[in-house]
Amino acid sequence: MIAVILSLLSATAYGLSDFVGGVLSKRASPWSVALVGQLAGAVLVLGLTTVTSGTPTAAHLGWAVVAGVGNGLGTAFLYRGFASGRMGVVAPVSGVGAALVPVAAGLAGGERPSGLVWVGIVAALPGIWLVAREPTAPGSAGAPAAASGLVDGVWAGLGFGSLFAALGQIPDSAGFFPLALNQMVAAAVVVLAAVLLRAPWVPRSRAAAAGVVTGVLGTLATGAFLLASQQGLLTVTSVLASLYPAVTVVLAATVLREHVHRPQAVGLLLCGVAVACVAAG
Repeated sequence: MIAVILSLLSATAYGLSDFVGGVLSKRASPWSVALVGQLAGAVLVLGLTTVTSGTPTAAHLGWAVVAGVGNGLGTAFLYRGFASGRMGVVAPVSGVGAALVPVAAGLAGGERPSGLVWVGIVAALPGIWLVAREPTAPGSAGAPAAASGLVDGVWAGLGFGSLFAALGQIPDSAGFFPLALNQMVAAAVVVLAAVLLRAPWVPRSRAAAAGVVTGVLGTLATGAFLLASQQGLLTVTSVLASLYPAVTVVLAATVLREHVHRPQAVGLLLCGVAVACVAAG
């Protein structure tokens, strides 16, 4: 049950982080927001390592580097999609990808969830898609925007999925330094990707500086997932953590009073079923 609680805490923090990051990325370069967030997270975790113990091996640090590459790509492409107004395509694709990659990794590693947990996993995937999918407004951009959003969503999903799968290989004996390394590598990946795509990445505005908030929330989410994966099955914890789009939608409905569309309501119901089945299983 501890793993379930930590995974849901991770989803909540990721949802909050995306909510704030999506707003900031409309006011500043998404790459600069992502960079500030990753650096803030690295500083936060490095401070944590001074008061905690752990002895990471070379293998643990290697997995942290893989996680950092996924983290950087996932965050940057998610924010880029949000900033371009393609959230309705990017969010569901990234959410499903973030769940599928670590589930496949867990199964390949020999994990065998119970039948009830499988019901939860099967319910979660369409739930994530429906809850994150925004209805297309009349007169909105057509195929080119959708195709571009799909590319951003696939990259973000592969990135976050790789982050979850790699963190699932790091035991509690490694401490929190691998998490700090993950954040530092993610920051470098954000800069490299921005340079290759010729996108502005240097923080020059207050909105970019406010990316510190997303960094703190994102690091809390990643840390909670790391602890959850050390306590439970990767196939279970990754699916629950991937429910973060549901948190963002609920926040938009309760804080911003945005309307929840019927498909999103069905998605929220499926997400609730997934949580119940996984917790009971």
